[in-house]
Amino acid sequence: MRGISGCLALIVVGAILTFASDWKMESVNLDLVGLIMIAAGAIGLAVYASVLKRRRAAGVLPVVDNRDVDGI
Repeated sequence: MRGISGCLALIVVGAILTFASDWKMESVNLDLVGLIMIAAGAIGLAVYASVLKRRRAAGVLPVVDNRDVDGI
């Protein structure tokens, strides 16, 4: 998964693990794992939005045509 969908999937799965599950494991704290996944998804969304903003700003450059109009 890449981009926004991957980040949203991390947030959703993390929220399910943290808030909606009642599983108990001896060696793994699922609440902490869920919170880490939520944080990673949020950071990923912020980074993706920042990169996307830069790409859009760079894509607005005018096109310059250096060909001679008369063909000489």
